[in-house]
Amino acid sequence: MQLEVNNRQILRIATPICLALIIPQLNHMTNTAFLGRLGELELAANGIAGIYYLVMYMIAYGLNNGLQVLIARRAGQQQYTGIGRLFGNGLGMGTVFALLGILITLLVAPWFFSKSLHNHAILEAAVSFIRIRIWGLPFLMALNMVDAFYIGSGHSKVLVIISLCQELVNIFFDYTLIFGKLGFAPMGLNGAATASIIAECTGAAVAFSILFIRRYHIQYSLFRYWRPDWAVIKSILNVSAPLIVQFLFSIGSWFIFFIFIEHLGERPLAISNMLRSIFGFFGIFTWALAATCNTMVSNVIGQGREELVFPAIRKIVLISLGCAVTVCILVNLFPYTLLHIYTNDASLITAAIPSIRIITLSTILMAVAAVVLSGVTGTGNTRMNLLTEFTAVAGYMIYCDIVIERMKSPLHLAWGADFIYWIIIFGLSFWYLRSGRWKGKVI
Repeated sequence: MQLEVNNRQILRIATPICLALIIPQLNHMTNTAFLGRLGELELAANGIAGIYYLVMYMIAYGLNNGLQVLIARRAGQQQYTGIGRLFGNGLGMGTVFALLGILITLLVAPWFFSKSLHNHAILEAAVSFIRIRIWGLPFLMALNMVDAFYIGSGHSKVLVIISLCQELVNIFFDYTLIFGKLGFAPMGLNGAATASIIAECTGAAVAFSILFIRRYHIQYSLFRYWRPDWAVIKSILNVSAPLIVQFLFSIGSWFIFFIFIEHLGERPLAISNMLRSIFGFFGIFTWALAATCNTMVSNVIGQGREELVFPAIRKIVLISLGCAVTVCILVNLFPYTLLHIYTNDASLITAAIPSIRIITLSTILMAVAAVVLSGVTGTGNTRMNLLTEFTAVAGYMIYCDIVIERMKSPLHLAWGADFIYWIIIFGLSFWYLRSGRWKGKVI
Protein backbone atom coordinates (compact mmCIF):
# COMPACT_ATOMS: atom_id res chain seq x y z
CA MET A 1 0.00 0.00 0.00
CA GLN A 2 2.99 2.31 0.54
CA LEU A 3 4.84 2.73 -2.76
CA GLU A 4 8.57 3.10 -3.40
CA VAL A 5 9.98 5.38 -6.10
CA ASN A 6 11.92 3.14 -8.48
CA ASN A 7 11.57 1.92 -12.05
CA ARG A 8 10.36 -1.50 -10.97
CA GLN A 9 7.52 -0.01 -8.92
CA ILE A 10 6.60 2.40 -11.73
CA LEU A 11 6.40 -0.41 -14.28
CA ARG A 12 4.53 -2.62 -11.81
CA ILE A 13 1.76 -0.02 -11.61
CA ALA A 14 1.88 1.18 -15.22
CA THR A 15 2.03 -2.15 -17.07
CA PRO A 16 -1.43 -3.45 -16.05
CA ILE A 17 -2.92 0.00 -16.71
CA CYS A 18 -1.24 0.04 -20.12
CA LEU A 19 -2.50 -3.45 -20.96
CA ALA A 20 -5.99 -2.46 -19.83
CA LEU A 21 -5.88 0.61 -22.08
CA ILE A 22 -4.51 -1.30 -25.07
CA ILE A 23 -7.57 -3.52 -25.27
CA PRO A 24 -10.19 -0.71 -25.61
CA GLN A 25 -7.98 1.03 -28.14
CA LEU A 26 -7.70 -2.17 -30.16
CA ASN A 27 -11.47 -2.28 -30.07
CA HIS A 28 -11.71 1.34 -31.25
CA MET A 29 -9.32 0.58 -34.08
CA THR A 30 -11.40 -2.46 -35.03
CA ASN A 31 -14.61 -0.45 -34.81
CA THR A 32 -13.17 2.32 -37.00
CA ALA A 33 -11.81 -0.26 -39.46
CA PHE A 34 -15.28 -1.88 -39.75
CA LEU A 35 -16.93 1.49 -40.31
CA GLY A 36 -14.24 2.43 -42.82
CA ARG A 37 -15.43 -0.48 -44.95
CA LEU A 38 -18.91 1.08 -44.99
CA GLY A 39 -17.67 4.44 -46.31
CA GLU A 40 -16.33 7.91 -45.53
CA LEU A 41 -19.71 9.11 -44.25
CA GLU A 42 -19.74 6.50 -41.47
CA LEU A 43 -16.15 7.30 -40.56
CA ALA A 44 -16.94 11.02 -40.41
CA ALA A 45 -20.16 10.62 -38.38
CA ASN A 46 -18.46 8.23 -35.94
CA GLY A 47 -15.71 10.80 -35.45
CA ILE A 48 -18.14 13.54 -34.41
CA ALA A 49 -20.48 11.34 -32.33
CA GLY A 50 -17.59 9.45 -30.75
CA ILE A 51 -15.94 12.66 -29.57
CA TYR A 52 -19.27 13.86 -28.13
CA TYR A 53 -19.59 10.66 -26.09
CA LEU A 54 -15.99 11.14 -25.00
CA VAL A 55 -17.02 14.54 -23.62
CA MET A 56 -19.68 12.80 -21.50
CA TYR A 57 -17.13 10.18 -20.49
CA MET A 58 -14.88 12.92 -19.14
CA ILE A 59 -17.30 13.37 -16.24
CA ALA A 60 -16.60 9.75 -15.29
CA TYR A 61 -12.88 10.20 -15.93
CA GLY A 62 -12.71 13.29 -13.73
CA LEU A 63 -14.42 11.48 -10.86
CA ASN A 64 -12.14 8.51 -11.49
CA ASN A 65 -8.99 10.64 -11.22
CA GLY A 66 -10.18 12.52 -8.15
CA LEU A 67 -11.24 9.33 -6.40
CA GLN A 68 -7.95 7.72 -7.40
CA VAL A 69 -5.95 10.56 -5.78
CA LEU A 70 -7.95 10.30 -2.55
CA ILE A 71 -7.82 6.50 -2.38
CA ALA A 72 -4.07 6.51 -3.06
CA ARG A 73 -3.62 9.11 -0.28
CA ARG A 74 -5.62 6.94 2.16
CA ALA A 75 -3.62 3.91 1.04
CA GLY A 76 -0.38 5.76 1.80
CA GLN A 77 -1.84 6.59 5.22
CA GLN A 78 -3.11 2.97 5.58
CA GLN A 79 -6.67 4.13 6.32
CA TYR A 80 -8.73 1.20 4.92
CA THR A 81 -12.06 2.39 6.30
CA GLY A 82 -11.54 5.74 4.60
CA ILE A 83 -11.20 3.93 1.27
CA GLY A 84 -14.60 2.29 1.80
CA ARG A 85 -16.28 5.62 2.54
CA LEU A 86 -14.76 7.17 -0.58
CA PHE A 87 -15.83 4.27 -2.77
CA GLY A 88 -19.46 4.17 -1.62
CA ASN A 89 -20.00 7.89 -1.98
CA GLY A 90 -18.11 8.00 -5.28
CA LEU A 91 -20.37 5.31 -6.71
CA GLY A 92 -23.48 7.25 -5.72
CA MET A 93 -22.14 10.46 -7.23
CA GLY A 94 -21.25 8.62 -10.44
CA THR A 95 -24.82 7.38 -10.81
CA VAL A 96 -26.25 10.88 -10.42
CA PHE A 97 -23.81 12.36 -12.95
CA ALA A 98 -24.60 9.58 -15.47
CA LEU A 99 -28.33 10.24 -15.31
CA LEU A 100 -27.72 13.98 -15.78
CA GLY A 101 -25.51 13.19 -18.77
CA ILE A 102 -28.27 11.14 -20.39
CA LEU A 103 -30.85 13.86 -19.80
CA ILE A 104 -28.62 16.60 -21.24
CA THR A 105 -27.79 14.47 -24.29
CA LEU A 106 -31.38 13.61 -25.16
CA LEU A 107 -32.54 17.22 -24.76
CA VAL A 108 -29.59 19.25 -26.06
CA ALA A 109 -27.34 17.16 -28.33
CA PRO A 110 -29.62 17.05 -31.43
CA TRP A 111 -30.08 20.83 -31.29
CA PHE A 112 -26.35 21.43 -30.84
CA PHE A 113 -25.42 19.16 -33.77
CA SER A 114 -28.00 20.88 -35.99
CA LYS A 115 -26.48 24.29 -35.26
CA SER A 116 -22.83 23.29 -35.67
CA LEU A 117 -22.63 20.71 -38.49
CA HIS A 118 -22.93 21.67 -42.17
CA ASN A 119 -23.35 18.22 -43.73
CA HIS A 120 -26.95 17.01 -43.23
CA ALA A 121 -26.10 13.33 -43.78
CA ILE A 122 -23.38 13.45 -41.10
CA LEU A 123 -25.80 15.29 -38.78
CA GLU A 124 -28.51 12.60 -39.06
CA ALA A 125 -26.07 9.73 -38.62
CA ALA A 126 -24.34 11.33 -35.61
CA VAL A 127 -27.62 12.11 -33.80
CA SER A 128 -28.94 8.58 -34.40
CA PHE A 129 -25.69 7.11 -33.05
CA ILE A 130 -25.48 9.23 -29.91
CA ARG A 131 -29.14 8.64 -28.95
CA ILE A 132 -28.27 4.95 -28.63
CA ARG A 133 -24.71 5.27 -27.35
CA ILE A 134 -25.51 7.49 -24.36
CA TRP A 135 -27.36 4.68 -22.55
CA GLY A 136 -24.03 3.03 -21.81
CA LEU A 137 -22.96 5.96 -19.61
CA PRO A 138 -24.26 4.60 -16.23
CA PHE A 139 -22.34 1.35 -16.73
CA LEU A 140 -19.22 3.23 -17.84
CA MET A 141 -19.50 5.51 -14.82
CA ALA A 142 -19.76 2.55 -12.41
CA LEU A 143 -16.81 0.85 -14.12
CA ASN A 144 -14.68 3.99 -13.69
CA MET A 145 -15.42 4.15 -9.96
CA VAL A 146 -14.29 0.54 -9.51
CA ASP A 147 -11.20 1.18 -11.65
CA ALA A 148 -10.29 4.13 -9.41
CA PHE A 149 -10.35 1.76 -6.43
CA TYR A 150 -8.18 -0.84 -8.16
CA ILE A 151 -5.54 1.70 -9.27
CA GLY A 152 -5.54 3.82 -6.12
CA SER A 153 -5.26 0.80 -3.81
CA GLY A 154 -2.49 -0.85 -5.84
CA HIS A 155 -4.52 -3.65 -7.47
CA SER A 156 -4.19 -2.41 -11.04
CA LYS A 157 -3.51 -5.92 -12.45
CA VAL A 158 -7.24 -6.58 -12.24
CA LEU A 159 -7.86 -4.02 -14.99
CA VAL A 160 -6.41 -6.39 -17.59
CA ILE A 161 -9.04 -9.06 -16.88
CA ILE A 162 -11.87 -6.51 -16.91
CA SER A 163 -10.78 -4.91 -20.17
CA LEU A 164 -10.17 -8.23 -21.90
CA CYS A 165 -13.68 -9.48 -21.13
CA GLN A 166 -15.23 -6.15 -22.08
CA GLU A 167 -13.47 -5.78 -25.39
CA LEU A 168 -13.89 -9.36 -26.59
CA VAL A 169 -17.62 -8.79 -26.20
CA ASN A 170 -17.33 -5.42 -27.95
CA ILE A 171 -15.45 -6.75 -30.97
CA PHE A 172 -17.83 -9.69 -31.35
CA PHE A 173 -20.94 -7.50 -31.35
CA ASP A 174 -19.27 -4.84 -33.52
CA TYR A 175 -18.76 -7.45 -36.22
CA THR A 176 -22.17 -9.09 -35.92
CA LEU A 177 -24.28 -5.94 -35.51
CA ILE A 178 -22.53 -3.58 -37.95
CA PHE A 179 -22.54 -6.06 -40.84
CA GLY A 180 -25.46 -8.31 -39.79
CA LYS A 181 -23.62 -11.60 -39.19
CA LEU A 182 -24.71 -14.81 -37.39
CA GLY A 183 -28.40 -14.05 -37.83
CA PHE A 184 -28.33 -10.42 -36.64
CA ALA A 185 -29.83 -7.65 -38.78
CA PRO A 186 -27.23 -5.24 -40.23
CA MET A 187 -27.34 -2.00 -38.23
CA GLY A 188 -24.37 -0.13 -39.69
CA LEU A 189 -23.17 2.76 -37.53
CA ASN A 190 -25.87 2.16 -34.90
CA GLY A 191 -24.60 -1.40 -34.53
CA ALA A 192 -21.31 0.01 -33.22
CA ALA A 193 -23.24 2.05 -30.62
CA THR A 194 -25.23 -0.98 -29.46
CA ALA A 195 -22.13 -3.16 -29.26
CA SER A 196 -20.39 -0.60 -27.06
CA ILE A 197 -23.30 -0.54 -24.58
CA ILE A 198 -23.27 -4.33 -24.29
CA ALA A 199 -19.51 -4.23 -23.71
CA GLU A 200 -19.77 -1.56 -20.99
CA CYS A 201 -22.38 -3.66 -19.17
CA THR A 202 -20.01 -6.61 -19.38
CA GLY A 203 -17.03 -4.60 -18.08
CA ALA A 204 -18.99 -3.29 -15.09
CA ALA A 205 -20.31 -6.78 -14.26
CA VAL A 206 -16.82 -8.30 -14.32
CA ALA A 207 -15.31 -5.44 -12.28
CA PHE A 208 -17.88 -5.80 -9.49
CA SER A 209 -17.66 -9.60 -9.56
CA ILE A 210 -13.92 -9.47 -8.89
CA LEU A 211 -14.51 -7.23 -5.87
CA PHE A 212 -16.56 -10.01 -4.29
CA ILE A 213 -14.49 -12.96 -5.55
CA ARG A 214 -11.30 -11.52 -4.06
CA ARG A 215 -13.17 -10.25 -0.98
CA TYR A 216 -11.99 -6.67 -1.43
CA HIS A 217 -15.47 -5.58 -0.37
CA ILE A 218 -14.73 -6.97 3.12
CA GLN A 219 -11.08 -5.88 3.39
CA TYR A 220 -11.88 -2.26 2.48
CA SER A 221 -15.52 -2.04 3.71
CA LEU A 222 -16.56 -1.02 0.19
CA PHE A 223 -20.32 -1.52 0.46
CA ARG A 224 -20.80 -0.61 4.11
CA TYR A 225 -21.41 3.11 3.54
CA TRP A 226 -24.48 3.56 1.34
CA ARG A 227 -25.90 6.58 3.14
CA PRO A 228 -24.50 9.82 1.67
CA ASP A 229 -21.72 11.30 3.79
CA TRP A 230 -21.64 14.98 2.89
CA ALA A 231 -18.17 15.53 4.31
CA VAL A 232 -16.80 12.74 2.09
CA ILE A 233 -18.79 13.98 -0.92
CA LYS A 234 -17.38 17.47 -0.38
CA SER A 235 -13.88 16.01 -0.21
CA ILE A 236 -14.40 14.09 -3.47
CA LEU A 237 -15.84 17.16 -5.19
CA ASN A 238 -13.03 19.40 -3.96
CA VAL A 239 -10.56 17.19 -5.83
CA SER A 240 -12.75 15.89 -8.67
CA ALA A 241 -14.82 18.94 -9.69
CA PRO A 242 -11.85 20.91 -11.06
CA LEU A 243 -10.70 17.75 -12.86
CA ILE A 244 -14.14 17.21 -14.39
CA VAL A 245 -14.22 20.78 -15.64
CA GLN A 246 -10.61 20.43 -16.80
CA PHE A 247 -11.34 17.29 -18.81
CA LEU A 248 -14.55 18.77 -20.20
CA PHE A 249 -12.51 21.75 -21.40
CA SER A 250 -9.88 19.43 -22.85
CA ILE A 251 -12.13 17.03 -24.75
CA GLY A 252 -14.70 19.76 -25.43
CA SER A 253 -12.03 21.67 -27.28
CA TRP A 254 -11.23 18.52 -29.24
CA PHE A 255 -14.92 18.17 -30.06
CA ILE A 256 -14.96 21.75 -31.37
CA PHE A 257 -11.76 20.97 -33.30
CA PHE A 258 -13.60 18.13 -35.08
CA ILE A 259 -16.48 20.50 -35.86
CA PHE A 260 -13.96 22.90 -37.40
CA ILE A 261 -12.58 19.96 -39.42
CA GLU A 262 -16.11 19.07 -40.58
CA HIS A 263 -16.32 22.56 -42.08
CA LEU A 264 -13.34 21.63 -44.26
CA GLY A 265 -15.29 18.70 -45.71
CA GLU A 266 -16.23 15.04 -45.28
CA ARG A 267 -12.80 13.71 -46.30
CA PRO A 268 -10.72 15.71 -43.75
CA LEU A 269 -13.16 14.58 -41.05
CA ALA A 270 -12.84 10.92 -42.11
CA ILE A 271 -9.03 11.22 -42.10
CA SER A 272 -9.08 12.86 -38.66
CA ASN A 273 -11.14 9.99 -37.24
CA MET A 274 -8.56 7.49 -38.52
CA LEU A 275 -5.75 9.54 -37.00
CA ARG A 276 -7.61 9.78 -33.68
CA SER A 277 -7.82 6.00 -33.63
CA ILE A 278 -4.14 5.46 -34.46
CA PHE A 279 -2.75 7.94 -31.98
CA GLY A 280 -5.31 7.00 -29.35
CA PHE A 281 -3.76 3.55 -29.49
CA PHE A 282 -0.15 4.72 -29.37
CA GLY A 283 -0.94 7.30 -26.69
CA ILE A 284 -1.82 4.59 -24.18
CA PHE A 285 1.78 4.37 -22.97
CA THR A 286 1.70 8.04 -22.02
CA TRP A 287 -1.72 7.85 -20.34
CA ALA A 288 -0.81 4.71 -18.38
CA LEU A 289 2.34 6.39 -17.10
CA ALA A 290 0.38 9.58 -16.35
CA ALA A 291 -2.08 7.57 -14.21
CA THR A 292 0.92 5.98 -12.49
CA CYS A 293 2.39 9.42 -11.78
CA ASN A 294 -0.92 10.58 -10.31
CA THR A 295 -1.08 7.59 -7.93
CA MET A 296 2.62 7.56 -6.99
CA VAL A 297 2.84 11.28 -6.21
CA SER A 298 -0.29 11.15 -4.05
CA ASN A 299 0.92 8.01 -2.28
CA VAL A 300 4.39 9.33 -1.35
CA ILE A 301 2.88 12.60 -0.11
CA GLY A 302 0.50 10.51 2.02
CA GLN A 303 3.58 8.79 3.47
CA GLY A 304 5.01 12.22 4.39
CA ARG A 305 7.87 11.87 1.87
CA GLU A 306 7.41 15.01 -0.22
CA GLU A 307 11.07 14.97 -1.23
CA LEU A 308 10.32 11.97 -3.48
CA VAL A 309 7.81 13.84 -5.66
CA PHE A 310 10.33 15.21 -8.16
CA PRO A 311 12.36 11.99 -8.46
CA ALA A 312 9.10 10.10 -9.14
CA ILE A 313 7.97 12.52 -11.86
CA ARG A 314 11.45 12.59 -13.42
CA LYS A 315 11.68 8.79 -13.66
CA ILE A 316 8.20 8.49 -15.15
CA VAL A 317 8.83 11.27 -17.70
CA LEU A 318 11.98 9.52 -18.96
CA ILE A 319 10.12 6.23 -19.45
CA SER A 320 7.23 8.02 -21.17
CA LEU A 321 9.57 9.92 -23.46
CA GLY A 322 11.39 6.72 -24.46
CA CYS A 323 8.09 5.04 -25.37
CA ALA A 324 6.93 8.07 -27.39
CA VAL A 325 10.13 8.32 -29.42
CA THR A 326 9.97 4.60 -30.24
CA VAL A 327 6.34 4.91 -31.33
CA CYS A 328 7.04 7.95 -33.50
CA ILE A 329 9.85 6.17 -35.33
CA LEU A 330 7.64 3.14 -36.02
CA VAL A 331 4.66 5.21 -37.20
CA ASN A 332 6.80 7.26 -39.57
CA LEU A 333 8.42 4.14 -40.98
CA PHE A 334 5.12 2.32 -41.63
CA PRO A 335 2.33 4.92 -42.09
CA TYR A 336 0.80 3.21 -45.15
CA THR A 337 0.56 -0.11 -43.32
CA LEU A 338 -1.28 1.51 -40.41
CA LEU A 339 -3.71 3.41 -42.60
CA HIS A 340 -4.53 0.29 -44.63
CA ILE A 341 -6.16 -1.07 -41.46
CA TYR A 342 -8.94 1.49 -41.93
CA THR A 343 -9.35 1.88 -45.65
CA ASN A 344 -8.24 0.59 -49.03
CA ASP A 345 -8.75 4.00 -50.66
CA ALA A 346 -5.25 4.97 -51.85
CA SER A 347 -6.13 8.67 -52.24
CA LEU A 348 -7.49 8.80 -48.67
CA ILE A 349 -4.30 7.23 -47.35
CA THR A 350 -2.06 9.60 -49.32
CA ALA A 351 -4.02 12.61 -48.03
CA ALA A 352 -3.50 11.46 -44.42
CA ILE A 353 0.31 11.14 -44.53
CA PRO A 354 1.26 14.83 -43.92
CA SER A 355 -0.98 14.93 -40.85
CA ILE A 356 0.61 11.77 -39.46
CA ARG A 357 4.04 13.43 -39.64
CA ILE A 358 2.79 16.42 -37.65
CA ILE A 359 1.00 14.38 -34.99
CA THR A 360 3.98 12.14 -34.29
CA LEU A 361 6.01 15.21 -33.30
CA SER A 362 3.28 16.51 -30.98
CA THR A 363 3.08 13.04 -29.41
CA ILE A 364 6.64 13.43 -28.11
CA LEU A 365 5.69 16.71 -26.45
CA MET A 366 2.54 15.10 -25.01
CA ALA A 367 4.62 12.29 -23.47
CA VAL A 368 6.32 14.82 -21.20
CA ALA A 369 3.52 17.33 -20.61
CA ALA A 370 0.79 14.80 -19.72
CA VAL A 371 2.96 13.15 -17.06
CA VAL A 372 3.98 16.48 -15.51
CA LEU A 373 0.32 17.57 -15.45
CA SER A 374 -0.60 14.31 -13.67
CA GLY A 375 2.09 15.11 -11.13
CA VAL A 376 0.13 18.29 -10.35
CA THR A 377 -3.04 16.17 -10.03
CA GLY A 378 -1.29 13.89 -7.53
CA THR A 379 -0.50 16.83 -5.25
CA GLY A 380 -4.23 17.30 -4.79
CA ASN A 381 -4.39 20.90 -6.04
CA THR A 382 -6.72 20.15 -8.93
CA ARG A 383 -7.71 23.81 -9.18
CA MET A 384 -4.26 24.38 -10.66
CA ASN A 385 -5.06 21.65 -13.19
CA LEU A 386 -8.19 23.57 -14.12
CA LEU A 387 -6.34 26.87 -14.53
CA THR A 388 -3.69 25.16 -16.67
CA GLU A 389 -6.30 23.46 -18.84
CA PHE A 390 -8.32 26.64 -19.30
CA THR A 391 -5.25 28.55 -20.47
CA ALA A 392 -4.16 25.75 -22.82
CA VAL A 393 -7.63 25.38 -24.34
CA ALA A 394 -7.86 29.13 -24.91
CA GLY A 395 -4.60 29.04 -26.89
CA TYR A 396 -5.77 25.92 -28.73
CA MET A 397 -9.10 27.50 -29.75
CA ILE A 398 -7.47 30.72 -30.92
CA TYR A 399 -5.17 28.68 -33.17
CA CYS A 400 -8.10 26.64 -34.54
CA ASP A 401 -10.18 29.72 -35.26
CA ILE A 402 -7.38 31.44 -37.14
CA VAL A 403 -5.76 28.50 -38.95
CA ILE A 404 -8.82 26.31 -39.69
CA GLU A 405 -11.93 28.48 -39.69
CA ARG A 406 -10.53 31.70 -41.16
CA MET A 407 -7.53 30.58 -43.24
CA LYS A 408 -9.03 27.21 -44.31
CA SER A 409 -5.53 25.74 -44.03
CA PRO A 410 -4.64 22.15 -45.04
CA LEU A 411 -5.45 19.41 -42.53
CA HIS A 412 -1.86 18.85 -41.39
CA LEU A 413 -1.58 22.52 -40.33
CA ALA A 414 -4.88 22.20 -38.47
CA TRP A 415 -3.38 19.39 -36.36
CA GLY A 416 -0.57 21.78 -35.43
CA ALA A 417 -2.94 23.04 -32.72
CA ASP A 418 -1.70 20.19 -30.53
CA PHE A 419 1.69 21.90 -30.21
CA ILE A 420 0.13 25.03 -28.75
CA TYR A 421 -1.91 22.97 -26.29
CA TRP A 422 0.90 20.79 -24.92
CA ILE A 423 3.46 23.61 -24.70
CA ILE A 424 1.12 25.60 -22.45
CA ILE A 425 0.25 22.49 -20.38
CA PHE A 426 3.91 21.72 -19.75
CA GLY A 427 4.95 25.29 -19.04
CA LEU A 428 2.32 25.98 -16.37
CA SER A 429 2.52 22.53 -14.75
CA PHE A 430 6.32 22.67 -14.48
CA TRP A 431 6.18 26.19 -13.04
CA TYR A 432 3.68 25.14 -10.36
CA LEU A 433 5.63 22.07 -9.27
CA ARG A 434 8.87 24.06 -9.09
CA SER A 435 7.17 26.77 -7.04
CA GLY A 436 6.56 24.35 -4.16
CA ARG A 437 3.10 25.78 -3.48
CA TRP A 438 1.68 22.25 -3.30
CA LYS A 439 3.67 21.32 -0.20
CA GLY A 440 1.65 20.73 2.95
CA LYS A 441 -1.72 20.54 1.16
CA VAL A 442 -4.19 18.30 3.02
CA ILE A 443 -6.95 16.41 1.15
